[in-house]
Amino acid sequence: MATTGGAGRPEKRKAITRAAMAVFGREGYVRASMDAIAAEAGVSKRTVYNHFADKETLFLSVALQNSAELTEKIRELMAKYLDRVVDLRQGLADFAVERALAVLSAGDHGALGRAIRAEVANIPADVLEAWLEAGPVASRRDLAERFAALAGRGLLAVAEPELAAEHFTLLTFHGVAERSFWGALPVAEEEVERIAGAGVDAFLKIYGAQAS
Repeated sequence: MATTGGAGRPEKRKAITRAAMAVFGREGYVRASMDAIAAEAGVSKRTVYNHFADKETLFLSVALQNSAELTEKIRELMAKYLDRVVDLRQGLADFAVERALAVLSAGDHGALGRAIRAEVANIPADVLEAWLEAGPVASRRDLAERFAALAGRGLLAVAEPELAAEHFTLLTFHGVAERSFWGALPVAEEEVERIAGAGVDAFLKIYGAQAS
């Protein structure tokens, strides 16, 4: 019996974090309760507290998992489209489109991100900082590294890679994010492609090697 219980604990923890992702995304940080999370997970509230000391600890765990998983997905897209790029504009546009579509189709992950943005004033500061560091900040750093490498190959004229990465995101992604309310509403793929393409063209006017 002890062996069965020990083997079951990781699965219960996974069930709790999956449930918490859904409940926090649906209800937000303030309204979500440990009772609702326990019910969603199909476990007792005591079981939830056996794994997580309080709601803030559970939210931090889920927020970091959420950020890490989406950041890794975006990192894979960077590797696919930017590490061995031949046609720079096409590579940048393909990456921009795929990144936007990944965020739009993120499901519970996207819902949690929307909840964090909507309740930013109510999220504990250390939790918000950790989420940003594991997600948006990490992705910006990853993209900056790619842009520095492309500049090293003479394909971009980039003096400040992190600033260039921020500009690229603003030009190619935020229009999609705003239209979709950060993934809450669908955006036609053709519109995503149009926004991404126009953003890449603007980005290359600033940072293309020919612009230097």
